Amino acid sequence: MICSLAACSTAGNSTAANPSSGGNGAAASAVTVGVAYSRGGRGDKSFNDSVGAGLDRAKAELGVKVKELSPNAAGSDLEEVLRLLAETGHNPVLAVGFFYAQPLTKVAPAFPRTQFVIIDDASVKLPNVTNVAFREEEASYLVGAAAALKSATGRIGFVGGVQTPPQESFIAGYAAGAKKINPKIDISSVFISQPPDFSGFSSPDKAQEAARGMYDGGADIVYHAAGASGLGVFQAAKAAGKRAIGVDVDQRATVDPELADVILTSATKELDVAVLRTIQEAAAGKPVYGVREFGLKEKGVSYATSGGGLSDIRPRLEELREQIVAGEIDVPATL
Repeated sequence: MICSLAACSTAGNSTAANPSSGGNGAAASAVTVGVAYSRGGRGDKSFNDSVGAGLDRAKAELGVKVKELSPNAAGSDLEEVLRLLAETGHNPVLAVGFFYAQPLTKVAPAFPRTQFVIIDDASVKLPNVTNVAFREEEASYLVGAAAALKSATGRIGFVGGVQTPPQESFIAGYAAGAKKINPKIDISSVFISQPPDFSGFSSPDKAQEAARGMYDGGADIVYHAAGASGLGVFQAAKAAGKRAIGVDVDQRATVDPELADVILTSATKELDVAVLRTIQEAAAGKPVYGVREFGLKEKGVSYATSGGGLSDIRPRLEELREQIVAGEIDVPATL
């Protein structure tokens, strides 16, 4: 089952239609949510923090209790983290990131009455698992078009965290959007690590080195999809006097002020909205299982406009957005 945000909403439930309304406070206060963060946990100013923002809203607006855990730096205890949350009665249990997919196939069957939610993965097909997936290639397409429109050198770059199919969708969309504007544009790309090594999401030094090489080679804008490693891309952009593109949240608003001006835009995911909606449905006793997709049409992905750097090209980007939503542009998710 694949559902859009609207299609998966609980029909006839006023809280599902309006998450901020709070719903049944007594029922919600009895819910204890378990969260297994991606590597690095909260504080990455990107993916985890966006999920955390949704949790904070759930606590404030619904009154739920939340237990937050993070795996070790090597990510060798993913299964143990999920199992601990389930064993201690948390329901639902949110697994943040696609690398929880394999551990989840072992843990979820052992706790059939627990609702597990995996964020950013659509591969786990189990009766008590909800998949929250984002069409990040669509947001990447728009920032790729922005990069091509803003590039003075005709050369741009991409730094990915770990080379997996979900990560490849970022570069696929980015390249397609850039080539829509300039078919001859030169695009350099690199992934910091390869599975089973997931350190590419927490290695800003390596990301900085990769981005520096791209800037030295003539690129004037580099897009990262590398979690906490993205800080290194911004640092390289600052040192080179060039621009960068963030990911997941409006990173111009989350990085240290001295780096904010290098960020042209960010390809964003409305993770907080997806997390809040999922918890709300669990609190209402009407969780929805299967795959829930969030793209441009569902307003689940977008691009940031803070700082005004896109003001002159925004009409063109909005035209492309409308064409994607209308199905006139088919954005690739693979290279």
